[in-house]
Amino acid sequence: MRYQKLDQILLEMGLVDENILGKAKELQRESGGQLDEVLIRMKQITEGQALTARQKQLGLSVWDLSDVDPEPELSALIPERLAKRLGAVPVRKKDGILYVAIKNPADFMALEELKAAARCEVIPGLAAFHHIDYQIQKLYGVEGVKRAIEDMERRSLTQKEKNEIPKEQEQREMAPAIRLVNSILERAALEQASDIHLEPQEDQMTVRMRIDGILHPVLAVPSSMRAAVIARIKVMAGMNITEHRLPQDGRVTATVAGMEIDLRVSVIPVLLGEKAVLRLLNQTSGKMNSQTIGLTERNKTRYETLLKEHSGVILMAGPTGSGKTTTLYTMIQELNTEEVNLVSLEDPVEYYIKGVNQIPIRKEIGLTFAETLRAVLRQDPDIVAVGEIRDAETAEITMRAAITGHLVLTTVHTNDAVMTINRLRDAGVAPFLIADALKGVVSQRLVRKICPDCREAYVPTEEERRLVGAEKGQMLYRGKGCPHCFGTGYRGRTGIYEILFMNQKGRKAVLEGAARDELLETLKDEDYQSMEDNCKELIRMGTTTVEEGVRVILEMGRKG
Repeated sequence: MRYQKLDQILLEMGLVDENILGKAKELQRESGGQLDEVLIRMKQITEGQALTARQKQLGLSVWDLSDVDPEPELSALIPERLAKRLGAVPVRKKDGILYVAIKNPADFMALEELKAAARCEVIPGLAAFHHIDYQIQKLYGVEGVKRAIEDMERRSLTQKEKNEIPKEQEQREMAPAIRLVNSILERAALEQASDIHLEPQEDQMTVRMRIDGILHPVLAVPSSMRAAVIARIKVMAGMNITEHRLPQDGRVTATVAGMEIDLRVSVIPVLLGEKAVLRLLNQTSGKMNSQTIGLTERNKTRYETLLKEHSGVILMAGPTGSGKTTTLYTMIQELNTEEVNLVSLEDPVEYYIKGVNQIPIRKEIGLTFAETLRAVLRQDPDIVAVGEIRDAETAEITMRAAITGHLVLTTVHTNDAVMTINRLRDAGVAPFLIADALKGVVSQRLVRKICPDCREAYVPTEEERRLVGAEKGQMLYRGKGCPHCFGTGYRGRTGIYEILFMNQKGRKAVLEGAARDELLETLKDEDYQSMEDNCKELIRMGTTTVEEGVRVILEMGRKG
């Protein structure tokens, strides 16, 4: 059989033309990698098409690694650095032969390196690139945790025998805990978790991760090691490791799996020890804008209308975890120009934004939102962003700042847009201040998006069709579950929104103390869309599922 180059096969299959190949090869020279990998990044071919072309070129087997659980023992045959450098992962060993999925099986030198490392015969196979990357992370992550736990158990036994550890050995004794915490962080980064919970139980410490808003148990650490793990986390976050009775907060920036991650750390005493929660903030994430937060065309137009205001208050409303702080940061990003003096008051500062004067609130020294806001108003600001309205004093100062010509952006914990007005009134803010200052309210929740790699169409039931307002014969979508989404069928989240503008009738209704339903009817205009209707639109568009929509809408009802 005559050997053909990959580019010739791709041309014969009609997947690319000479022009696209030329651009891909130029990009390959600049950034490295394989030709098919570059074409996938360019979205010119799919991974499935790349596999078909490779199989036609080399005649090798294609392995589905989507449901493979790597055996930790295989990591001893091929070092982690070699596996990552070559894009190769051991799949199984049988009869003295190691089967390895590799991105470029045509690389003879790479195969020789694998043979030398494993000290046995190696048979290469093909697999989807993202499956190989995921299996590498999973194999060496699992093995790293296992080795760290075993090492900590050995050292714990040694420590009991000696009864004490000499101070000069303390750093060495901390090494297994360091590796274990690093492995947990790498796993969290791999699975794009937003939070890590380390919770002491009677016989173990449970590690759970919040992925797309849902907590998942991922690891159990023996109870004898939980003190060392919590101590390591405290050291990282600059906390007092000898204090076990009081809550502590800290922060640290670390590079995890090639990403710069900002960790906000909270440790509190509980019945069986100390619980730690780590919030992961990806500092290298792309710029936030109206596209990335998931606004539909209708809501994007309303959002942009609010951004054109030069004074008044724009409120982002929702419970904890609804994404309102992300929307606040998005507005800050889009309003931040050289022509304006933009100051933000935050507790804590979550993302650094170049050109914005960001002030971290420190209540322990008297630097509260209210006191800082008073000082900021003497600094000639055009736009002020207040992280959150938490008390009546801050609410009133915010409203007064707005009616004196400043544009103020802030967030508040309420269930929907209209309840925000009632919350301000209940906090003691004068109705005339609310009526004069408030320009609009953006209320929101987050829904999980269907994983694009396992998204499939299906015929909805009559009940589902009626529930979301789908036309007869219209298909809806769901995720089957795959390695990209860790079997959940969802990957990432997007917002559902309700955006209200304050109008003249609304101001009159506020001054007259109108009830919630009356206020809503007054403020609704022809383009208004409730969060529930926005969610139904996303379901019909195939962005999310009926199941997820029902979960979020029901949760809204319970909190209302």
